[in-house]
Amino acid sequence: MLRRFLIALALLAPSLAHAADITGTAKVRAGDAVVIGNTRIRLGGIDAPAIDQLCLNTKTERWTCGIAARDELAKYADGKNWACHTRSIDRRGRTVARCEVGGEDIQKWLVRSGWALAYTRMSHDYEADEKAAREDKAGMWQGAFIAPWDWRVRNKKTAILGATKPPDGAHAVLLASASGPVAPSPDCTIKGNVNSAGECIFHQPTSRWYTQIKMKISKGTRWFCSVEEAEAAGCRETKR
Repeated sequence: MLRRFLIALALLAPSLAHAADITGTAKVRAGDAVVIGNTRIRLGGIDAPAIDQLCLNTKTERWTCGIAARDELAKYADGKNWACHTRSIDRRGRTVARCEVGGEDIQKWLVRSGWALAYTRMSHDYEADEKAAREDKAGMWQGAFIAPWDWRVRNKKTAILGATKPPDGAHAVLLASASGPVAPSPDCTIKGNVNSAGECIFHQPTSRWYTQIKMKISKGTRWFCSVEEAEAAGCRETKR
């Protein structure tokens, strides 16, 4: 009986491995997160800045590096076929995968281009690419920034990375968020807030309540650049 079971499992293994692969065109949600069909995918082995993360450029001016990472990935992968090889499922229910876009390792491209860092807690595969990006001052490495994993739990002692020597007051900018009182860019004017029932609601500038919503990180508010982005974050549009 055991022998029959092992034979059957061996015959099934190739089909199970094939079923784990996810292919198709992708909708880019962040520099390290996409959706293919109905599957949410987290690009494994790397960590990209959050959509509302801020960085400093070569002139020590703030810029929305999280949005830039997302947009650069979307532009690079536009119209190309993705092939993602499943590794695991994370605590948020996303499929963690290594993906190829047009036959190229997209995680390698992101790290080498300076739009993500090697997430060495999970993998050392992209350390050489991160070193090359740092030396070339590519992407985020052109200025100053906080590592994405540090930014999520940031405080005044959080280390600042980058090619540019952080100016006085850099921490104040880098510890801030695109979820703050000022919209991160003229294209990101949709307001999201959490109502008394715990739902995330988004308001376009034409909304009745738009001007009454005060953007405060402590209140769970944030800016969105499109309706699609707000909906991808689990928010619904206000009914008024």
